[in-house]
Amino acid sequence: MRPLLRPLALVVVTLLVTSSLLASCVPATNRASWRIFPLQRRQPHDGLAVVNQPDGFGVHLWLETDTRQRGVCRPRWLPDPPRLFNGNGSAPFSSGLATRQEFFEVVARGDVRRALQRELEALCQARAPRSRWEWTDPPRRADQVKQESFPMLQEEDLLPDPNEVRAREEALEQGAGAEAPAPSAAPEAAP
Repeated sequence: MRPLLRPLALVVVTLLVTSSLLASCVPATNRASWRIFPLQRRQPHDGLAVVNQPDGFGVHLWLETDTRQRGVCRPRWLPDPPRLFNGNGSAPFSSGLATRQEFFEVVARGDVRRALQRELEALCQARAPRSRWEWTDPPRRADQVKQESFPMLQEEDLLPDPNEVRAREEALEQGAGAEAPAPSAAPEAAP
């Protein structure tokens, strides 16, 4: 058995070296750089860019916090990220929508999860400084995604019909004109 191990090990090492050499021959534009960096949306630490495709394409993970439990701040996962453009350039931006499967592939990487944890902890510190930070892992499969329920809009939160508003305004203008005393034609003389 031992005489066979040495040639087998040599074959495995040769295959590994050959595959790594072939992979290094692929132009940089044809492979993902896996660059990970903060990409702010509205405030510091509320976005993370991950270049997971060639030519600087990737995902822009929007970071949100969950403070529903009093005294605790944890991540709120949004598994439908926007598409990242120009991720290897000087002015990255996001637009449109990447796939949910891409989100799962990106958050499966340890380096991405470490960056997420760092950014989300800083975001929690900024939004809820008195709350305790609690990390929860991102969903890695579709069956782990929890549908978030956001407060429903109440009727008073909705804008009224513009035609109805205009009709009310006209009615008020006409009603105000009827109630005002009519000006007299000549001023009364003082006795």
